[in-house]
Amino acid sequence: MTLPQDPAILLSFINMKLRDEYPSLSALCDDMDVKEEDICAALSKIGFRYDEKANKFL
Repeated sequence: MTLPQDPAILLSFINMKLRDEYPSLSALCDDMDVKEEDICAALSKIGFRYDEKANKFL
């Protein structure tokens, strides 16, 4: 699956998947065959970081 390239759309997409389908970012990445570091790097550019307790990017 190709992830959205626009960081704001990626943020919305990832947080929706985490809320609705996955218990953690690592589970999402394993299932979607994407690198956790790539998602974190893309979203950190717009000021968001993964919060494990909340299971979303804040």
